Amino acid sequence: MPRFSANLGFLWTETSLSDGIRAAAAAGFHAVECHFPYAEPEAEVIQALADTGLSMLSVNTVRGAEGQNGLAAVPASQDEARQAIDQALSTAEAIDAAHIHIMAGIASGQAAEDCFIGNLIYGAQAAAALNKTILIEPLNPYDAPDYFLSDIHQARAIIDAANQPNIKLMFDMYHMQILHGNLTRLLETHLDIIGHIQFASVPDRGAPDRGEVNFAHLFEVIDRCGWTQPLGAEYKPATSHVEDSLGWLQPYI
Repeated sequence: MPRFSANLGFLWTETSLSDGIRAAAAAGFHAVECHFPYAEPEAEVIQALADTGLSMLSVNTVRGAEGQNGLAAVPASQDEARQAIDQALSTAEAIDAAHIHIMAGIASGQAAEDCFIGNLIYGAQAAAALNKTILIEPLNPYDAPDYFLSDIHQARAIIDAANQPNIKLMFDMYHMQILHGNLTRLLETHLDIIGHIQFASVPDRGAPDRGEVNFAHLFEVIDRCGWTQPLGAEYKPATSHVEDSLGWLQPYI
């Protein structure tokens, strides 16, 4: 039976990260993940994880200045990108997060690809010493216009080029459905490079009990593939009362 992680970048956002961890545990989630925990007191996050027994799956590198969406594929931001990677690694080590999602940013062309690969290698080698994984995630152009990484085949080629065993794909089924569709075969084809799986309904990015994707089927497919890590619930609840959106979770608790 699949297990689930609450993405606290979208769920319980009106509370502190530590309170969000406790709310996720009370709701029946098996793990948590977050986006940008850098303003949160690390000691409080560590204590909340210890109190609940939940694991922290991932953190993101910072987006950069307003209007940016990451730094790692932006040649003019090389130094800042590596500082962001160092920051994410330090925080991940402190709160025992398993994965670091390196955000590419708004860029295009060969120079951007070379920059991204170089920064991924830098991050992966530092992460390997901490026994952590680097994630990259293709984003769809409706939510993230001009984002450098926007295709799963592009992501696979970059992972191959970087040639680091701890660089993996963040397979967000919301983005993948918009970009490619055919989710069952897409999952099966790329399972070998997937490091984390996330989901939200399409097209509204809401809870997985609506929209054009049959998530009950996909959760079964993922289970049959032998996937054992929690799946990331990265969706936008309809109201601030997150618990009202959790009917889909009850069969799996």
